[in-house]
Amino acid sequence: MDYFDILISILGSAIRLSIPLLFTALAGLFSERAGIFDIGLEGKMLASAFAAACVAHLTADPWLGLSAGIAVSILVSLVHGFASITNRGNQIVSGVALNFVAAGLTVVLGQAWFGQGGRTPQVPAQGRFSPIILPGADEIRSVPFIGPLYANVISGNNILTYIAFLMVPLSWWVLYRTRFGLRLRAVGENPGAVDTAGVSVAWLRYRALIVTGFLAGFAGTYLAIAQSAAFISNMSAGKGYIALAALIFAKWKPVPVMFACLLFGFLDAFANFMQGKSVPLIGEVPVQIFQALPYILTCVLLAGFIGTARPPRAGGVPYTKER
Repeated sequence: MDYFDILISILGSAIRLSIPLLFTALAGLFSERAGIFDIGLEGKMLASAFAAACVAHLTADPWLGLSAGIAVSILVSLVHGFASITNRGNQIVSGVALNFVAAGLTVVLGQAWFGQGGRTPQVPAQGRFSPIILPGADEIRSVPFIGPLYANVISGNNILTYIAFLMVPLSWWVLYRTRFGLRLRAVGENPGAVDTAGVSVAWLRYRALIVTGFLAGFAGTYLAIAQSAAFISNMSAGKGYIALAALIFAKWKPVPVMFACLLFGFLDAFANFMQGKSVPLIGEVPVQIFQALPYILTCVLLAGFIGTARPPRAGGVPYTKER
């Protein structure tokens, strides 16, 4: 296998590994732009993955699994909204609590319902999102450079992959070209001015959290019945936190969010490729070092090595309506 084939293989894997990060980062983009810090993205992914795997296993229908994942994720978002918007609780504490609840409850329910140590049974092939071969992929596969790139990186992904990349321009349009997006960004910067204009701050933030739950539901579903074929305990493996790091790295902008998630996906794919490989002048490097690369980069980015990343000014601050 030459270097170009290796690169194509890593790029194809990077695309697939970046999709749950992309969905989750876009989900966090809407909530944080509205002034709600959402540490609970990890919990939403886990809850939606469990729901999607259960329903897809029982019905052998991936779209019903996706619907269940989205519904459960939105429910978790509304719980977070009830704690942090209605009751003006601490948003960080609420999000962390939801992560713990989702991590524990999915294992307990999985063991109680299926008796397989907290995981769900294998989802049948017809209950999963299968790869889609795009038109002309086989015909141009032999064309140098372009052929392998189109056939092995762009083509051969499941429909959720293409939906994820479609969500990037759609999120940009919603945030910057619609009245809802304008108000959502305003409520994250100055909720008092939005309230003075006669717009309900609480209802606007709840709507942002519903969008967050909707997108996080795609992420969890992708993990359970697209990338894998069952729910496994803690299968998100910190991806919700990595998505938050990507969001900060991208300075809360949709297109940079996509590139940040692709960077993390590439590091993950590179780590998988380097398992068992030898590095010149060093020899075989312990696999744990490569597996830690995405998390190391997360720490580096959050430590402030990306320049100034200013969050929405009203982020994390409960709004109290002036009398």
